[in-house]
Amino acid sequence: MFGLRIHGRGGQGVVTAAELLALAAFREGRHAQAFPSFGSERTGAPVVAFCRIDDRAIRVREPIVAPDALIVQDPTLLHQVDVFSGLQPDGYILINSGRDLAALGLAELPERFRAERLLTVPATELAREHLGRPLPNAVLLGGFAALSGLISIDAVTAAIRERFSGALADGNAAAARAAYDLVAEGAASHA
Repeated sequence: MFGLRIHGRGGQGVVTAAELLALAAFREGRHAQAFPSFGSERTGAPVVAFCRIDDRAIRVREPIVAPDALIVQDPTLLHQVDVFSGLQPDGYILINSGRDLAALGLAELPERFRAERLLTVPATELAREHLGRPLPNAVLLGGFAALSGLISIDAVTAAIRERFSGALADGNAAAARAAYDLVAEGAASHA
C-alpha cells in the first residue's frame, strides 16, 4: 500500500488534492482513500490530508504516520511543522517552491532521503499562469505523477475534469500537465 501525506494551509485545496489523487487512482482501476485531518478550519491554518492507493481493498482508516511520499503545498510550513516526520528513507518529497532545497534551508535532506526523489516545483506560479489564481494543489499532482510514476498524468487530468468544469477544469488540467512536463523534462529544481 502506498501512503501519501499532503501538508498545506486552509484554502489551498489540500483536501481536494488528496481526493483528486484518489479519484485518479480509481480511474486506473485501483483502490484508494482520501481523508483530511483538521485543527481549526480557518483559512491559513495548517491542514494535513492523506491518500492511500493499493491494488487491493484498503481496510485501515487511521492517519498515515509513515508515508511513502509527501507533498508540501506551502513552503512556510517547512520550518514550522515537522512535515518530514515518519517519511520512509526511500520516500518522495515534492515541495511547492521555485527555490531549490538549499535555498529553502533543507540542504541536509539528500543525506536523509534519496536525492532523485526530492524535488521542488513552482506550483503557485504555474497556477497563476494557467488559472489566474495561486492554487497549487492540482499543479502539484501533475508534478507528483511525473516524479513518482505512481499515477498517470492522463488519470490526474481526467480526475480534475471530473471534479471541476469549464475554465476551472481547463486551467487546472493545463497547470497539472505543465508541472508534469517540467518534472519529466528535468527542468525543475533538484536537490
